[in-house]
Amino acid sequence: MRLVKAAVYYETGGPEVFRYEDVPDPVCSAGEVVVDVEAISIEGGDTLNRWHGEMATTPHIVGYQCAGTIREVAPDVLDRRVGQRVVATMFWGSHAERVAVPAVITWPVADGADVVAAACVPVAFGTAHDCLFEFGHLQAGETVLVQAGAGGVGVAAIQLAKRAGATVLATASSDDRLERLRPLGLDRGVNYSSSDWVSEVRALTGGRGVDLVVDSVGGKVLQGSVACLAYRGRCITVGSAGRDPQPFDVSVLGMGNQSITGVFLGAEIITPRAQAMIAELVDDVGAGRLQVVVDRTFPLADAADAHAYVESRQAVGRVVLIP
Repeated sequence: MRLVKAAVYYETGGPEVFRYEDVPDPVCSAGEVVVDVEAISIEGGDTLNRWHGEMATTPHIVGYQCAGTIREVAPDVLDRRVGQRVVATMFWGSHAERVAVPAVITWPVADGADVVAAACVPVAFGTAHDCLFEFGHLQAGETVLVQAGAGGVGVAAIQLAKRAGATVLATASSDDRLERLRPLGLDRGVNYSSSDWVSEVRALTGGRGVDLVVDSVGGKVLQGSVACLAYRGRCITVGSAGRDPQPFDVSVLGMGNQSITGVFLGAEIITPRAQAMIAELVDDVGAGRLQVVVDRTFPLADAADAHAYVESRQAVGRVVLIP
């Protein structure tokens, strides 16, 4: 049996549960391609799944997204070829040297494009795009608040909202992290370590509030996000970080004719609309029209250290593993 290396765990928990071990070489089943992995973007959901997610296999290989070069194509897959570079999404399994994935959730990476940057695109940029436009209905001239602006979805949302002609506010945990977001299109930053960041957001909008909030934090932050809304404002909740889950009182929306919508890209990722949208975003990053921010890279063997760094909330943008 041929073996490849992977970061695995036998039980959920903190980063220390990772083991760097040999696992069986993946088999290319119908409808799939096998990819030699060159870069792995650590998504927020990866850390949450490692803490308390379902283990579909034992040992389990976590991970939603990676990029690399196709080494094998199933006979029934006609639109991919051996040697082609792609970025791939999956339910689990990215933290490995090699993966087998359905071809339908891979996107070609243009010749000459940075494969590390491409590895960070579909989940973060696709999610941000859906939050802003498909479900958030953002229009030019509106004001948007991006919570956790230094995260992967935040970095994407700031750029996409600015490109669409919006005024962009964002929160982060320090002034230094906010400063690093300004070149991406951030107009005004709010340090949410302040005890009254909601009042600061409202002051920055002349008391009116914002038209749209993209909230990837949830919990008590979600309540603050709604308090930042203007009349008829919209709040998108996505990928809650799960730090302080608590009930939300929807009655507060009524007086302002406001709305709150939950978004999960995974439910739509194989639709023609989402497929085309992600393909365009991958091309935009490859051509330099949008920027992926990679804070730090780690060897795959150091997955525990990489996850710990993500959870330290020091990073701006993505943390990437390199097999």
